[in-house]
Amino acid sequence: MGNKRFSKIFIPDTRIHLWIMTLLVLVLAYYNPLIGGIGIVVMIYLLYHNWKTSHDRREMWRKYIEGFSSNIDAATKYAVLNLPIPLVIVEFDGSIIWYNARFGEITDSKDLLERNIEDFISGIELNNILQDKKDMVTEVTINDRHYKVLYNIVKTEDLESRHIVMLYWIDITNFHNLKILYNEERTNVALVQVDNYDDVMQSTEEAKRPIVIAEIDRRVNLWAARMNAVMKKFQKDKYILIFENKYLELLENRKFAILDELREIQMGNEIPITLSVGVGANGRTPQQNDEYARAAMDLALGRGGDQAVVKKIDAISFYGGKTKAVEKRNKVKARVIAHALRQLIDQSGRVLIMGHKIPDMDSFGAAIGVYRAVKNRGKEAYILLEGVNPSIENLWNRIKDYPEYKFITPDDFLNRVDQDTLIVVVDTHRPNFTQSPEALAKAERIVLIDHHRRGAEFIENTVLTYLEPYASSTCELVTEILQYMEDKMSIEKIEAEALLAGIAVDTKNFSFKTGVRTFEAASLLRRAGADTTSVRQLFQDDLETFVARAEVVKNAQDIGRNIALSICPKDTHNAQLVAAQAADELLDIRGITASFVLGYRNDEEIFISGRSLGEINVQMILERLGGGGHLTVAGTQLKNYTMDETKEMLIRAIDEYFEEGEE
Repeated sequence: MGNKRFSKIFIPDTRIHLWIMTLLVLVLAYYNPLIGGIGIVVMIYLLYHNWKTSHDRREMWRKYIEGFSSNIDAATKYAVLNLPIPLVIVEFDGSIIWYNARFGEITDSKDLLERNIEDFISGIELNNILQDKKDMVTEVTINDRHYKVLYNIVKTEDLESRHIVMLYWIDITNFHNLKILYNEERTNVALVQVDNYDDVMQSTEEAKRPIVIAEIDRRVNLWAARMNAVMKKFQKDKYILIFENKYLELLENRKFAILDELREIQMGNEIPITLSVGVGANGRTPQQNDEYARAAMDLALGRGGDQAVVKKIDAISFYGGKTKAVEKRNKVKARVIAHALRQLIDQSGRVLIMGHKIPDMDSFGAAIGVYRAVKNRGKEAYILLEGVNPSIENLWNRIKDYPEYKFITPDDFLNRVDQDTLIVVVDTHRPNFTQSPEALAKAERIVLIDHHRRGAEFIENTVLTYLEPYASSTCELVTEILQYMEDKMSIEKIEAEALLAGIAVDTKNFSFKTGVRTFEAASLLRRAGADTTSVRQLFQDDLETFVARAEVVKNAQDIGRNIALSICPKDTHNAQLVAAQAADELLDIRGITASFVLGYRNDEEIFISGRSLGEINVQMILERLGGGGHLTVAGTQLKNYTMDETKEMLIRAIDEYFEEGEE
């Protein structure tokens, strides 16, 4: 800016000189007309010469600019026409108005004008491009070549003043193939364990045991060889495999056929051999994949074994698990858990006990059993009870007359949690299903006792976990704990009846999921004073509930595959209790092996109760709808869906379950 001002001062414009000279000539003509006249003639010439020179210079500059612009236009046109990458220009509606030769080559088409680009190039959506998102990347595939599509929206300067879209196609095939190759060659970790190795060996003749072991090893080795995997056996019943990621999709498509292959082994073993597989994939490092594999194995074993679990970062997939969990006859673990729980109780100032939302007889009975264990150790105990529902109403009416038992609300429960508090969660392992998830987040010491098959959601920060899906009920597990916590079990009659009622309700009066240890626990409670007639009275219903249950059974329909489905009317009294009981009774119908009953919990929530005789895994079906449970007993709740939508979702989940089983 300073230089320009300096130039204007010391290098004045020519017109200023001419004005000064004209003024001096006029002054000279005033004093000497002759010389002044000559000066005027000369001045006129100079003015004409200055005008002519300026005019010629401007004309020359105009022609130069015009010529330069035409050269740029020509260069631009040449660059566009001979662009080394494919280019196509389309209207906003997708119609092609121009394309270069390279684009014609990649599409193998000659006449593309006025055709819609979306008609012959799948994967490209012009609407997304027109949103003009700067971070948007579109990738499409044309004739086995992969392209990244860049775009530019241009406003034309013609009479119509319209917009066009210029699409540039960058070939990324090499990068795409390299990415696929990298993903395929990433290593995954699989942990394999024979669930019932000891039981199989004990049931097999000693002379045939080596044959069974050799056959297990042979089939696992063949399975690993089909994946070109590195396989090592590090314990008598455990293996570890390292394999490439490209084989994982094949394993998932075949639903981990190795599970069925081992179950088919018949080399003198009386018990079918079951396998659990935990796979860790998509981790950043082999160490992280190993952590994923161990977490997946814990899930598989926690769900009863005989299944494969694949963990990919946060995504978890389940395969198999359609057979019943095998009962473990060894009570060593129950004794160890009992001693560990006793120590934790002794080290705590108070113990808070809670079950799942809308507690049933198993949850409530187990809580009362743990309460007795705590009181026997001389510690302060409280049971969280958010509200009484029809499932536990009869038991509650009996036990509320005993001032010894302390029941508290969720707010009081949360306020009592401190560093000296031990929380015992019974009959659920899902934090959001407990009556106070906030207390779990606040607590430092948590004990979990449950018999449900483990799901993806789990209470992780526990100091002691006793999750046994083979058990009939949580009350069975708590009864065994009470047996080993003291030299002689001390339990009140009402507590023994509560535990026996919990076992009875989950086994459908000892007809489902009942093993040797179930009867042993029941006999132990019977010796402790439990009256079977008194327990039966805990399940008596009023006439209205009985009639409502009969109406639900009456309205049931066979939806095929030996499955019955029914719906509780919206204003049904004790709807959840009626649905559960109706689902049980539907299994008494000849030809029905599974049943589902839907009902309204409130205006925004619909619940589903599923029951099975064991041939159909209702847990796997309802897990697709966010629920869980057991192979023969499961349930779920859905919000913000109509009854028709819920019914359609359930039928779709049933179809998917059977389609996977047929593959």
